[in-house]
Amino acid sequence: MSQSLQDIYAARVAEGSLTPDPAQEEALPLLEDIRQHLVTAKGRKKGLLGGLFHKPEEVPGGLYLWGGVGRGKSMLMDLFVEHLDIPGKRRVHFHAFMQEVQEGLHAARASGESDAIAPVAAKIAKDLRVLALDEMQITDIADAMVVGRLFEFLMNENVVIVTTSNRVPDDLYKDGLNRQLFLPFIDLIKERLVVHELAAHRDYRQDRLTGGQVYFTPADAEARKAVEAVWQDLTGGGAAEPLILNVKNREVEIPAYRNGVGRASFYELCGRMLGPADYLAIADTLKVLVLEDIPTLSRQNFNEAKRFVTLIDALYEAHVRLVASAAAQPEYLYLEGEGSFEFERTASRLREMQDKDWGQ
Repeated sequence: MSQSLQDIYAARVAEGSLTPDPAQEEALPLLEDIRQHLVTAKGRKKGLLGGLFHKPEEVPGGLYLWGGVGRGKSMLMDLFVEHLDIPGKRRVHFHAFMQEVQEGLHAARASGESDAIAPVAAKIAKDLRVLALDEMQITDIADAMVVGRLFEFLMNENVVIVTTSNRVPDDLYKDGLNRQLFLPFIDLIKERLVVHELAAHRDYRQDRLTGGQVYFTPADAEARKAVEAVWQDLTGGGAAEPLILNVKNREVEIPAYRNGVGRASFYELCGRMLGPADYLAIADTLKVLVLEDIPTLSRQNFNEAKRFVTLIDALYEAHVRLVASAAAQPEYLYLEGEGSFEFERTASRLREMQDKDWGQ
């Protein structure tokens, strides 16, 4: 086999592209054990008869890697997937994955399937050996009610699941509606996956922003260039994809998303008919929001201004970092019209959110 993940990590530390972290180093053997198994198992899957000949313990259930934001969980998952030289691997954000599942369930029900989960799970499991799910969190009851059976099916098909989360399993879907129906899924995770806390003391995403400019005005070509540089630094320069959130049976789109960082224009988030629940879902999902082209606000765009206030409140309460380009400094964004007085609190929050220690 090629170099171990520990060797690859050490090489990146030596070249300066990674900072050594004991907690990350502690998690690497867990990922390497799974990698070793998958590479040496020569593509075996249980299939219809395979379970008669393979011992269940030959197939690792997988890993549930959890810890605070910015600790390097997604980086470790990417390292694992990048150096996993097998067919049948897939890496996807958990929200995007569940969006796909819900669309599959809708189609199966429309075709008259009595048990919609079975064909959807079978389609996902076909030719799949490892499923890497980034940032598992359950906020939607529709997801909560199907995820247990879905994962059980995948695990019984010997699909290895590696997932990251900001929450310990017992806190998933905390205080959710009908949570007692969700609890068997938590038991399944603890029974079938290795649960490991990435207890790093540093927030690397926060470190990249500490002391750096995060609010750029005016929103001109120079600001766009500066925002792009911050985005590239925060996301590692990888390809971003849209992220669709399901909120009360509606879709809310973050146009660009990667590794906990979302990017959108003011009008993409505040020029559409979004409300408090939408902004709360965005704040619950993101660690950093890059928001571009905030205009001056007045009675002419009063509805957009109201939504912007609601968005900033949601980000502020959730301690989501904000990187923004705007037409003016916070105090000069909303000078006249209904709501300008109330906007003073928002301006104050925008100022506070620029502080290098905010959100820590």
